[in-house]
Amino acid sequence: MATVVLLFDLMGTFVFALSGGTLAVRHRLDLFGVLVLSCAAAVSGGLARDVLIDATPPAALADWRYLATAIVAGLVTFYRHEAIERMRNPVQVFDGAGLALFAVLGTDKALAFGLSPFAATLLGMLSGIGGGIVRDLLVVRTPVVLQAELYAVAALAGGSVVALAYMAGLPMAPAMVLGAVLCFGLRFMAIRYGWHLPVARPPESE
Repeated sequence: MATVVLLFDLMGTFVFALSGGTLAVRHRLDLFGVLVLSCAAAVSGGLARDVLIDATPPAALADWRYLATAIVAGLVTFYRHEAIERMRNPVQVFDGAGLALFAVLGTDKALAFGLSPFAATLLGMLSGIGGGIVRDLLVVRTPVVLQAELYAVAALAGGSVVALAYMAGLPMAPAMVLGAVLCFGLRFMAIRYGWHLPVARPPESE
């Protein structure tokens, strides 16, 4: 089980790093900038989660494979960005995949450290959205989580599946897969059909 969790964690790291690298290339950053954005998108959410649950040193710093995976994804994006850009909506798709994987893995890790299901779900959401927030702030863009279709809500839904399975004493591996599929499905459908929460509309000036 530990090996499976690590594998999914590295997959989430890779796809989030791809989203960061793709955004960096779109903003015409140099190689160092692309690697910085890739690593920031990949590990920021996990770093925040681990600090909050006192899992120190954070996994992204204690295990070289996380940063190495993010760097590889950044290099792939820098040198093969045209191939990645040919994919439909690459930043959003990669971001949605990373969101799903990190939301369920973050919830599971928080539960393992003794947090309540509710708190674990919130930290799962933080794991999923933290990297995207840092990524967007580094290129001076309004974070997607504050304006996109069902972003944080999708992460909450995926984490909730894991938390509910924990409360019911059900096997965690199938629950994590189901939670990730639900989160990604919601995010993908929201992108495709424009599902979103009500948006604040200030009154027009007279």
